[in-house]
Amino acid sequence: MFVIIFGGPGAGKGTQAARIIDAYPISQVATGDIFRKNLREGTPLGIEAKGYMEAGRLVPDELVSKIVADRLSQGDCDDGALLDGFPRSLPQAGFLDAWLGEHGKAIGLVVHLVVPDEAIIERMGGRRTCTNCGATYHVAVNPTKVDGVCDRCGSEVTQRPDDNEATVRTRLATYHEQTSPIVDHYRAKGVVADVQGVGPIDAISEQVLAAIAGAF
Repeated sequence: MFVIIFGGPGAGKGTQAARIIDAYPISQVATGDIFRKNLREGTPLGIEAKGYMEAGRLVPDELVSKIVADRLSQGDCDDGALLDGFPRSLPQAGFLDAWLGEHGKAIGLVVHLVVPDEAIIERMGGRRTCTNCGATYHVAVNPTKVDGVCDRCGSEVTQRPDDNEATVRTRLATYHEQTSPIVDHYRAKGVVADVQGVGPIDAISEQVLAAIAGAF
């Protein structure tokens, strides 16, 4: 099964993605993780992406899509994957649909976490992120077991500099302009499940997992 998890910055995608892969035997394909791996290993795709990043430019849709396609081509994604952070634009969505179609596959469900902007702004003030693996936590609702230490890899957990209100509002505006239309793209295909992303994490997870169970 191929599932996309969508939501604005701070909507809880990382937390719910972890719950999904705990419940289903599929791999998480997160663009942040893929970029870090390619950069760390100095792959040709990573070197190409690094050139754009060091120049302060956005990595083009075509290159991002190639990097994701390379990840989806690996054996652990043969029977499905959870896409987190991709696609982020309509061209990327078009590429993904075409690539999956060429391999006899398709997106079966888009989990759309619906969270009001003001709730996201308030939530992100307490967000903490692992400096190594990118795992996300929240000081109030999803803290680390040991203060400042990642549960997953044991590295330092800090507040990202872009989690301040002004930056978050800018990121939300970008999300609504560029990413929200992707939800409409998949809604037209009848594969979107809207899940209210405000409330206890376990209650949200129940809705997410129920949506997946109903789709597959």
